[in-house]
Amino acid sequence: MDEVVKIVNDIKAGNIKPIYFLMGEEPYYIDKLSDYIEQNVLTEEEKGFNQTVLYGRDVSVEDIISTCKRYPMMAERQVVIVKEAQDLTKTIDKFESYAENPMPSTVLVVCYKYKTLDKRKKVTKQFDKHGLVYESKKLYENQIGEWIKRVLQGKNYAIEPKAAAMLVEFLGTDLSKINNELEKLQIILPKGSTITAKHIEDNIGFSKDYNVFELRKAIGDRNQLKAYQIAQYFADNPKDNPMVVTTSLVFSFFVNLLQYHGLKDRSPKNVASVLKVNPYFLNVYDVALKHYPMKKVSSIVAKLRDIDVKSKGVGANALSNHDLLKEMLVSVFS
Repeated sequence: MDEVVKIVNDIKAGNIKPIYFLMGEEPYYIDKLSDYIEQNVLTEEEKGFNQTVLYGRDVSVEDIISTCKRYPMMAERQVVIVKEAQDLTKTIDKFESYAENPMPSTVLVVCYKYKTLDKRKKVTKQFDKHGLVYESKKLYENQIGEWIKRVLQGKNYAIEPKAAAMLVEFLGTDLSKINNELEKLQIILPKGSTITAKHIEDNIGFSKDYNVFELRKAIGDRNQLKAYQIAQYFADNPKDNPMVVTTSLVFSFFVNLLQYHGLKDRSPKNVASVLKVNPYFLNVYDVALKHYPMKKVSSIVAKLRDIDVKSKGVGANALSNHDLLKEMLVSVFS
């Protein structure tokens, strides 16, 4: 995030590179930087003739280079943005000659999502030497809460730890999804507000009592009645509770618990770091540690691996979501 702020501040100060190669597994910051350049480098009057947006699936590297070599019309520079450039993976090396000697009056933005270029490749070195290479790395679950807090602080909002933890639990580590939900909350809450767990429950469409967060807690507590009630709710509402997501999260819970059993340093900071989980959820793991010995956890992980495969439709065509959920809980509580 700090690197993104620096890039934006450099652009604001007029220090604009001829090439921005934006790559990485996390698309959120790639989109943010690309959008910022698209909206701010040229004036509205200049954009009509001097701003071009291309898509990797529709063009060749030669087409892009040809566009970059045009001179701007009645403006200091032109902007060429290539979205979904990962579709050009097989021919990306053809940028070498242009990257060695880019047009000083062109700002080329290449959005290379979900992948990274080998930094030892000549083309990558040329992009970096004559422009800027930015890698947008995927955040771990235990880093998302701080990210949410910083994003909201920048917009004059705050958030309770539980509310941030719930967002991560419900939406995973997809920053774009989380940001979309945060923007919805900012529409209905005045600036200066603190987002609470109730705001999440009331406005983001998750059931207060029947969600994966509560299922994992019920399993950790060995509260069989609650776990089966939640499983039944999931079976009755499969669209909102995909089986593949449920089994994956329960499976990852026990994999983390297995790691927890093996830790010598069980300080909260170390556990959160090793397990890559939000510190808010450590109490769930602490309780589960007492209910599930290491040998039992190993057995559960083996069984859940098989159920996870079935949830993806492999060798389980005749099993309903209800049956798979029941099988999962029997594996856990038996």
